[in-house]
Amino acid sequence: MSKVDWRLTGLAAGIAILALAGCGRQEPAAGNAAANAAGVLNVYNWSDYIAEDTVPDFEREYGTRVNYGVFDSNEVLEAKLLAGGSGFDVVVPSLNFLGRQIQAGVFQPIDKSRLKNYGNLDPALLESIAVQDPGNQYSVPYLWGTTGIGYNVDKLTAAFGGTEIADSWDLVFKPENIARMKDCGVIFLDTPSEVVPVVLNYLGEDPNSTDPAVIDKATALLKRVRPYVQTFHSSQYIDALANGSACLVFGWSGDVLQARDRAAESGNGVNVAYSIPKEGTSLFFDMLAIPADAKNLDNAYAFIDYLLRPEVAAANTNYVSFPNPVAPSLPLVDEAIRDDPTIYPPDETAAKLFTLAVLPPEVDRQYTRLWTELKTGR
Repeated sequence: MSKVDWRLTGLAAGIAILALAGCGRQEPAAGNAAANAAGVLNVYNWSDYIAEDTVPDFEREYGTRVNYGVFDSNEVLEAKLLAGGSGFDVVVPSLNFLGRQIQAGVFQPIDKSRLKNYGNLDPALLESIAVQDPGNQYSVPYLWGTTGIGYNVDKLTAAFGGTEIADSWDLVFKPENIARMKDCGVIFLDTPSEVVPVVLNYLGEDPNSTDPAVIDKATALLKRVRPYVQTFHSSQYIDALANGSACLVFGWSGDVLQARDRAAESGNGVNVAYSIPKEGTSLFFDMLAIPADAKNLDNAYAFIDYLLRPEVAAANTNYVSFPNPVAPSLPLVDEAIRDDPTIYPPDETAAKLFTLAVLPPEVDRQYTRLWTELKTGR
């Protein structure tokens, strides 16, 4: 099992680096070689993954029009990148996909001299990310988080007499448990590369196993719980949890916490919570990268550098509830987020997290087959 190196995240030792970092200052726009670039920028990011003011504020400051597209799985992004001619200038792949995309030649190297705020990044985190991007040549970290269980507190309590069961993947992976939540709506992430490793870890296997027989064990478990899963989707569950149309989600940390906040803001009486199960789960990093055929390089560098300003990084974290790698931003992050153990896990929880490996093509094909079978019920 690939356990997390705690220099990686700001969790444990890394958190000390972030906490001790001063507020710092971003380089002013005038210090950026791309500061006065106008024209167009084409960005392709995960849905619900940036503060609502970040792009408009960038457009005003730089006089640049941003065409902002969204996706909800690495598979969707990768298909566009490998097809070529995507038209994007900045994209946001996850670290475990980035490695093989670098090998495929879809990205151009990052010219760090054009990023005046690059020094704001946690150096320990950069060192560990370099395992998949040697020398941090092709990417800049954006946000990170965990995969876990989102749930409606009241409906879970009604079904089980409390919420303690949400501390274990047993809630999701044992048919007799998930069956109790079927009528109020169960949603799984629609991405096998995120779901299968978590299942393997739950079964006591290497989450990054490439053994077909081991992966078949995950397939068998998922097929047993499939009758109780209403929907496979990687973004719709935010609103579904928030409005009460879903009560149990296998999803990403910040998304579930956004659902919690939306429900609270609406005053609809829906209580949402997120759990990192005791058996452990995956830890992901999403990266900023520039496609090899990007046309608007000045604007791409200006945008990435803008995201590395402490106040911008903090605003993104405060809005989407995913931690960022910009060390001087931590004092600007809302205290409720800094102190939330489901966002910044304590050492005992963090020790059970694992990172996702770059998988070979034959494993990808097996994942795709099993996912098709699972969703179609064959």
